[in-house]
Amino acid sequence: MRRMSAPSPPHPVRLVVRDDLRRRRLTVFFRLLLALPQLVWATLFGTAAFMLAFVVWLAVLFERRAPASLHGFLAGYVRYTVHLTAYLCLAADPYPGFTGGKPYPVDVEIDPPAPQGRLGAAFRLLLALPAFALASSLAGSMAAGSSFGGSVGSAAGGLAITVGVLGWFAALARARMPRGMRDAAAFAIGYGAQTTAYALMLTDRYPDATPGKADPPPELPEHPVSIAIDRDRKRPRLLVLFRFPLVVPHLLWLTLWFVPVVLATVVAWVVALARGRVPGLLHRFVASFVRAVTHVSAFLLVVGRPFPGFLGREGSYPIDLTIAPAARQPRLGVLFRGFLLLPALLLSSAYGGVAFVAAVLGWCAALVTGRMPPSLRDLAGVSLRYQAQVTAYALLLTARYPDSSPALERPRPLELEAAPA
Repeated sequence: MRRMSAPSPPHPVRLVVRDDLRRRRLTVFFRLLLALPQLVWATLFGTAAFMLAFVVWLAVLFERRAPASLHGFLAGYVRYTVHLTAYLCLAADPYPGFTGGKPYPVDVEIDPPAPQGRLGAAFRLLLALPAFALASSLAGSMAAGSSFGGSVGSAAGGLAITVGVLGWFAALARARMPRGMRDAAAFAIGYGAQTTAYALMLTDRYPDATPGKADPPPELPEHPVSIAIDRDRKRPRLLVLFRFPLVVPHLLWLTLWFVPVVLATVVAWVVALARGRVPGLLHRFVASFVRAVTHVSAFLLVVGRPFPGFLGREGSYPIDLTIAPAARQPRLGVLFRGFLLLPALLLSSAYGGVAFVAAVLGWCAALVTGRMPPSLRDLAGVSLRYQAQVTAYALLLTARYPDSSPALERPRPLELEAAPA
């Protein structure tokens, strides 16, 4: 007898993406100017929403449920911030309305009022602090980012902000938004909406940082550099507590290793310009370095559990990279590799800021529970994958540009599990 694995219940605030990636160059060019009336209105709308949220907070404390009329008003505000943020960071193209009532290419569905726990409501803002920090690093919400920790998002660059800046140039050149960048911004916006809804007492369900939660799920194209994430969540508290001191020898070793890697890359660049291909020996040497960096980073970010090795062998660590063998590369792309790399480095920095916040939160959670939250593990894993692809592109291991999709793996149908008869 076979049964289907039970899916997790859907979140009360769900991201829906119906964008076709097309962008009008004229409205892209004047995007910030066109958004000025929206920004003024967002300030007024937000002031009213946060004042009413206090009334809803009192209602939940006494009645365990938000009044339907106030819930509808605040839900409209959350949807409005989603529409406006998507417009500003070029995750969507149409000019948004001012009420959040009409469907939009990047939107959220919000469930009606439901019973909430009084204890969680009483300490809502305190409980929401970790979500505020992560939402700010993602920079996906006009409400959560500006009101609760904008300094974190500013310091880290903010994923959605970086996507908006890079997407502005891409949309002007191609009249289209790159799919991976659009999906990354949409993920940031969806998490920001869940954080805002949680803070405004629309739901007591905690924001879900699992990357790739959207309708439809984001695509993850084939790439010569892919990552495998072990699903083991257990983390020995002693290893978690002393994680940074334990990784110091690896950091020193990688610093020494980096010198011959740079020399090998220079030689590979010259050979690739002449022959259109990186020599296999140099490719394997540099690939081992990139894999070792990923192993150490995974351990440091609490994504990986065991202590990593020093040689970067494939299959030697639960969080591992698969790097395709050396292949032909266009000489023009090799010649201008440093210039072409700049946008990816900016986005890699933004993903690194997100991974840092996820690692700090995961470190605290693992110290308390002995387990790494799967959503934070997977979110940091997405960052590791993108940063590994950027490093591989920079070091001439592949001519394929890094893919900025927030998905960790390709969507697959619900699997059947064997069960005893």
